[in-house]
Amino acid sequence: MTTSLIKPSIWQILKKYLIFAIGISMYVVAWTIFLIPNHIVGGGVVGLASVIYIITGFPTGVSTFLINAILFCFGFYFLGKQFAVSNIFGIIITSIWFIFFQEILRIQDVPAIIELGKMEPFVCAVIGGVFSGIGIGILLSMGGNSGGSDVIALIFNKFYNVSLGSVIMVCDAVVIMSSILIPGNGIQQIVYGIIVLISYTFTIDYIIDGRKQTYKILIFSKKNDEIADVIGNKIKRGVTFLNATGWYTKQDTKVLMVVVHRNEKVKIMQQVKQLDPECFITVEKTFGVFGKNFETLKK
Repeated sequence: MTTSLIKPSIWQILKKYLIFAIGISMYVVAWTIFLIPNHIVGGGVVGLASVIYIITGFPTGVSTFLINAILFCFGFYFLGKQFAVSNIFGIIITSIWFIFFQEILRIQDVPAIIELGKMEPFVCAVIGGVFSGIGIGILLSMGGNSGGSDVIALIFNKFYNVSLGSVIMVCDAVVIMSSILIPGNGIQQIVYGIIVLISYTFTIDYIIDGRKQTYKILIFSKKNDEIADVIGNKIKRGVTFLNATGWYTKQDTKVLMVVVHRNEKVKIMQQVKQLDPECFITVEKTFGVFGKNFETLKK
């Protein structure tokens, strides 16, 4: 018996790409209003394109598209068609949005309207980092991608034993350091760029995982039944008993496993400690829990 995949409706597809566009627009506006006018560079392909724009006046949207197009070709060649296709929408919309917003904001002089000149660069760096993080966080949480240095990271990771985060961090560091080439920039702008990167990364992590962070807890105790009753009745979480054997004692035992949200973790730890102060507990972050009372699988 075969089961056919449920295809998403036209409305679901349109809704998904509309959210993609909204997330990218927030990202672009953050750069266009708060970062680029202050000569602040926060890393990535857009950061490099911003350096080119500030020095030469060459449109950020065009240089973003050209750089991403080169990375797209490398991604298509080394990582396959599946990866390349998933990036093409984000790359095109990001470039178009930059061209559109830079022209609109130049005509309307939005930075003057919001009195950007009266804001400290530090404040602009934080606001720009947070808003761009919200935009990309929305995009990533819906399965989208705006291209950029993650392509380089994935290619390196395919051929060398290096982590994705390390490669992205090096790429971002090089771009932030390149902001020193902008006339009038100094160490202060590099520090602001690091602040943007920290705010941006923290916000993305919070948007994607912060509110939904879950933990898998394993409890080794001689009072398993009492602990399971408390978790089930007071905290309203299901508990699973796992069969185990202690290597030192050579005795069969039970291990309690429970998966909980972040705010429930502390309650369980407190309850278990009261019932059995000598118990042994391990806590592990999970990257995704789907099912009843947790996340639902997106179509």
